Amino acid sequence: MERTLWGHLPLLVRANSKESVEYILQTLWRTRKTGLDADDRRLICQMLQLQNESDLDPVIIHSLTQMLIVVSKDYSIWFLLNILLYFPIAVVISLLVCLRMLMRKCVYENISKDDIQKLFPSEVLPELQRLLTLLLQKFQREWRADVHMDKVSLPRLKTMTWNLATQDSEVREPVAVINLKLQNDMQCPQESDLSFQLAKETLDTMLKSVYSIRDQLLNMV
Repeated sequence: MERTLWGHLPLLVRANSKESVEYILQTLWRTRKTGLDADDRRLICQMLQLQNESDLDPVIIHSLTQMLIVVSKDYSIWFLLNILLYFPIAVVISLLVCLRMLMRKCVYENISKDDIQKLFPSEVLPELQRLLTLLLQKFQREWRADVHMDKVSLPRLKTMTWNLATQDSEVREPVAVINLKLQNDMQCPQESDLSFQLAKETLDTMLKSVYSIRDQLLNMV
C-alpha cells in the first residue's frame, strides 16, 4: 500500500497516554493563530520522545497549515494531506499539520460526531481512530464556540461629537459631554449611540491613555 500522510499518526503512540494526546490537540487548537511557542514545542517534544525541537519548526507548521486551508474549499482532505508527501519536511511536522487539518474539518465543516470516525482511512490503526475520534468528539462543541467568538467583532467608531455642559450641583463644574456613534459591521450592520461626560481631571487621564495608545501604534508601523 502506498504510504500516505495518515501513516504518520502512529507517532502519537509515543505519547503513552490519552492525557498527553489530549494536551497535544488542545495545544494545537490554542495556537491555531500563532503557531507553537518555545514552551509548547518543548513539552510536545517530551511527550513524543523527540530529541530535537527543530523538528517542530513553528513557521513551517503554521505556513503549511495555512496553505492547505487556502485550497481546502476546492479539494478533499485526503488530497490535501497527501500534498505534504511532496515536501521535504520532518515526519513529526507532517503529523501535527495532519492533526490541525483534522481538527479544522471537524470544527469548521458540518461534520456530526457520529461521522468523525469516517474521516479516517483503514490504514490508520483502529486504536488511534478510536482515541482521536473520542477526543475530537469531546472538544468539538467547545472549539466551535471558540470559532463563534472569533467571529464576534467589536464595534468601530463612526463619528464623535462633543459639547460643554454644566453639572447640576452647587459647584457647577463644567464638563465635556462626549457623543460617540458606533457601528457594528457583523451580519446586519447596526449603529448605536454612546454618551458620557468628562470633567477636567478625568479628561486629562483619558488623554494620557490616548497619547500612549497613539505612541504604541506608531511604533508598530
